Amino acid sequence: MLVKHHHHHRLLMASPYIEIDRCKLIPLSLSSLCACQSRRPSSSFSHKTLILTCPISSSSRLGLCCDGSRGILRVPKGISVNQHRTETDRIDEGESKEEVDEGNNLVMKGDSASERQEKAEKLKKRIIFGLGIGIFSGGVVMAGGWVFTVVVAAAVFIGAREYFELVRSRGITAGMTPPPRYVSRVCSVICAFMPMLTLYFGQIDVSVTSAAFVVAMALLLQRGNPRFAQLSSTMFGLFYCGYLPCFWVKLRCGLAVPALNTRVGTAWPLLLGGQTQWTVGLVATLISISSIIAADTFAFVGGKAFGRTPFTNISPKKTWEGAIAGLGGCVATSVLLSRILSWPPSLLSAIAFGFLNFFGSLFGDLTESMIKRDAGVKDSGSLIPGHGGVLDRADSYIFTGALAYSFIKTFLPLYGV
Repeated sequence: MLVKHHHHHRLLMASPYIEIDRCKLIPLSLSSLCACQSRRPSSSFSHKTLILTCPISSSSRLGLCCDGSRGILRVPKGISVNQHRTETDRIDEGESKEEVDEGNNLVMKGDSASERQEKAEKLKKRIIFGLGIGIFSGGVVMAGGWVFTVVVAAAVFIGAREYFELVRSRGITAGMTPPPRYVSRVCSVICAFMPMLTLYFGQIDVSVTSAAFVVAMALLLQRGNPRFAQLSSTMFGLFYCGYLPCFWVKLRCGLAVPALNTRVGTAWPLLLGGQTQWTVGLVATLISISSIIAADTFAFVGGKAFGRTPFTNISPKKTWEGAIAGLGGCVATSVLLSRILSWPPSLLSAIAFGFLNFFGSLFGDLTESMIKRDAGVKDSGSLIPGHGGVLDRADSYIFTGALAYSFIKTFLPLYGV
């Protein structure tokens, strides 16, 4: 049994822990510890000695676990903690309660300060890496072609690996049978090839159908008893991580008609492609991505400042106030960029495009939140400091590319807007 003697300590009353700074170990026998219950501290204990007391029987076990790396002593339930300031102090109940309350207040202040510092560091990392990702992504979008497609394929591969790890997590596997690991790895590779096949062939339907058939055969012919949960989770992975991101390739590289009304294109350097670089696909991709970023930013700020009403149980931190702020920021960004880039040609189409981007990003985010909630994890991965995994960063974009491409190809020509 150990008693810690020190010049400064804090009592954690909310949980059975004692945090000890600059402490010195004093060994005591079990009988000495029991004797501490019934008498005042002896002269062997100097100023501010910490004494642990509890009812001890011959059959009881008393264990203290010390975490040296964090300076924390774990105290089992039932052990009381008393602080004796000097040998001549009175140790009545009133004084002990005041000391405990004071120690508790000190701990709460210390914890709140450390939590604020931790949040500040996390926010700093989030901003720095967010800016880096934004600059890199902007260059990739401007480059287009195979540069854009290969980067999308790499992100798809990592995202697919994160998805299948979520499917194999304890929270999800408690109610279903996950697909075998070799099937998960094959599906991740297939998903990574889908964007490149989309760019090469101009469409993805045949590739997705063939891939789904091959994966279904592999699952049905596996050893043991194939389960429907394996098939459904794998097919959704092909759709969610492979098929949907391909629409960003179709949006950026497939809509190659020059955006002749874009004033930025007339001043664009020939070394970087000249006016032909500015296609409808490039303009639409820039507006869509910028609108999604604005939606996330305005929703975060609006939720922090005015959020009161919960939006959904899937993501408890989301509020209606934040969602409304995100919608306003998304539509405003879409309209502003449409005026600058002279596309889409009408105000109505720009507003509709903003609404579409917002709902695509919102429900893409909620879909990933639902998967993470069932998996029992906070983030899909830890690849990006301050942001989590690739799915955490790209969840708002998964559905949006398909919606934006369908809107431009179907509704704009149909209604002449």
